[in-house]
Amino acid sequence: MENTANASNHALIHDPSTYLIEKEPYYVPVNNEITLFEAAYANHLPLLLKGPTGCGKTRFMEYMAWRLRRPMITVSCHDDLTTSDLVGRYLVKNGETVWVDGPLTRAVRSGGICYLDEIVEARKDTMVVIHPLADDRRIMPIEKLGQLLEAPDSFCLAISYNPGYQSVLKELKQSTRQRFVAIEFDYPKPSLEREIIMHETGLDPAVTDKLLKLAEMTRNLKDNGLEEGASTRLLVHAGKLISKGVEPRAACQGAIALALTDDSDMIAAINELIGALF
Repeated sequence: MENTANASNHALIHDPSTYLIEKEPYYVPVNNEITLFEAAYANHLPLLLKGPTGCGKTRFMEYMAWRLRRPMITVSCHDDLTTSDLVGRYLVKNGETVWVDGPLTRAVRSGGICYLDEIVEARKDTMVVIHPLADDRRIMPIEKLGQLLEAPDSFCLAISYNPGYQSVLKELKQSTRQRFVAIEFDYPKPSLEREIIMHETGLDPAVTDKLLKLAEMTRNLKDNGLEEGASTRLLVHAGKLISKGVEPRAACQGAIALALTDDSDMIAAINELIGALF
């Protein structure tokens, strides 16, 4: 049984309304991802978002959290992420030892959305903690408290990863991935990407079209010197710099060329493309 005193401390320290997204995020559907998400959510199924960096996975999650009116807690996964980082730990506060929930526990208690971004970056022993939440049990054992939390109907678990970055050491295991409904993302088609860039940056159509052409060129270099081409996110970054008066070549060099690679020859090649366009 959950300790009542601890429960009130959780509420005082972590108010779920803190994680509500009040303003509608700008998001333009690329395919049927909204329908898929809502159907999975209604059936209490966890979601797996897969796609290249900067193609809109996180913005989509923010939009769905706003649309469903659920608090969303995002965790950026990394090599040092431990089970305690997700579940919680005891800390000393004002001379007393108190339990502090981790982000995953907070999301379960509040019936919100927990979004684990780039899940393959987390240690494999850490990923195991999500398994009971990602199947029909929808439970979360908290061994240090002797508790077994049952996720409410409104709770949603979502994870994301970039298939292009997978390797033998960083691969999403079948025991994990087969618990999820997968939604695949890619860069938007040119007409939609054009609309997104203009909305986010205020650029005129002519400059926007040059950024799109640059993106196409860099994406054609994937696996030929670049791990990834310029993402929609990078195009928006460059566009925002240009809209604030930065010279287009300098904006594209800083926001795109240098952001994509450290290889001097590849940077020079991308700068040549930028020079040809701007």
